[in-house]
Amino acid sequence: MFVLELTYTAPVERVDALMAEHITWLDEQYAAGVFIASGRKNPRDGGVILAVGEDRAAIEKIAAADPFAAHGVCAYRITEFVATKTAPALAPYQQRLP
Repeated sequence: MFVLELTYTAPVERVDALMAEHITWLDEQYAAGVFIASGRKNPRDGGVILAVGEDRAAIEKIAAADPFAAHGVCAYRITEFVATKTAPALAPYQQRLP
């Protein structure tokens, strides 16, 4: 499992100009089963995405395709973790330590 933390590197007006494209990209990743939660940070200086995947390189490729990243309005920090405990609704994503 991965936590993708976005930090805006441009004024929020530039971010907002790309929001529709970003939402389309998000929707594609939800439909593909990669993203399971996302939202803005408070204060609004970026966002957070919870993603599932076996391969960090694939997650990095997906993040690079975000219009925010492609247009240089955000930077990504990707943290991989092993979800050994989950809420019942997230039980399908529970993992075992290697």
